[in-house]
Amino acid sequence: MKKTASAVWQGDLKSGKGTISTQSGALAQQPYGFNTRFGDQPGTNPEELLGAAHAGCFSMALSNILGEAGLKADRIDTSAEVTLDKSDDGFTITAVHLTVVASIPGADAKAFEEAAGKAKAGCPVSKVLNARITMDASLQS
Repeated sequence: MKKTASAVWQGDLKSGKGTISTQSGALAQQPYGFNTRFGDQPGTNPEELLGAAHAGCFSMALSNILGEAGLKADRIDTSAEVTLDKSDDGFTITAVHLTVVASIPGADAKAFEEAAGKAKAGCPVSKVLNARITMDASLQS
């Protein structure tokens, strides 16, 4: 399986602008630029998109692991906070912190924590990241 996304950039770093699109059309020429990445201008940025991908990937992986244990989540709510730090050679994504709150009938805290740990380590986005991945996971009753 292969999926594609594309970006078009025009201009220099600070005053230039670009658009990001995805094969599915979920993003179609979504604007991004210096101020959407480092400021508060409306639009997206690579770190935000990576966070969304990681949260979605983790949630699906957790659902799969729970299913293998005979459990089905009513809801898995995951957010990903992506940290971009300045380094000697530019900028580096150094960390991702996942926060997950799940409602899973019949699950106990130990089974949930074990499944969440496996999902954090095993989801394909986690595997591709060269960043510290941490997580807060809580089971809602």
